[in-house]
Amino acid sequence: MVGGGEIGPEDLNQTLIRVKTVVAADGGAIPLIDSGRMPDAVIGDFDSLTGTYLERIPADRLFPIREQDSTDFDKALRSIDAPLVLGVGFLGGRLDHQMAVLNALVRLRDRPCILIGEHEVVFHATPQIKLSLTPGDVVSLFPFQRVTGRSKGLEWPIDDLVLEPNGRVGTSNRALSDVELTVDGPGLLVMVPRDALDQVMQAFLSGPIRRWPARDD
Repeated sequence: MVGGGEIGPEDLNQTLIRVKTVVAADGGAIPLIDSGRMPDAVIGDFDSLTGTYLERIPADRLFPIREQDSTDFDKALRSIDAPLVLGVGFLGGRLDHQMAVLNALVRLRDRPCILIGEHEVVFHATPQIKLSLTPGDVVSLFPFQRVTGRSKGLEWPIDDLVLEPNGRVGTSNRALSDVELTVDGPGLLVMVPRDALDQVMQAFLSGPIRRWPARDD
């Protein structure tokens, strides 16, 4: 999934070689088309697409959602049914946009998604996940709500800790070896180096993985 935010020179290439289907969140269609790739679907309120780009996209690939109560990232992610989504063009740029994206990443907890940033990748922790990381890799854990959990392979274990947005957070931890995280509820974002993208993807796709159920509201 491609957004209209900051996209580095190799971001699109590194994403496209790893996926089969490409969805643009509204203005994310512009860098895709400029790169020579027509999006398979465009989802959003279409307030960021100019007439020239909009006219080039086949009508059957356009899926407008006009309501203004959610972001284009939210609209697109909740509309995609896939084992895993890679998101590029959603980190960097305006801080309020990034915060809204991270908020949606937590709320849409049944939609596995890895966001690719300039230096790191970010995802919502599943109930249990094992990551093959390089010793010394930075592992940051940021809670969007109160969570507890256990860890293996971290320099500073999270066992017996309470993590919460207005209390203790887990930034700048480090991997000693492969890392295993178990959390007791949704709401924890995990940030690891961008070089670990393939290892994180493998953790999501290598076998059955428990997901949080969708929110009722």
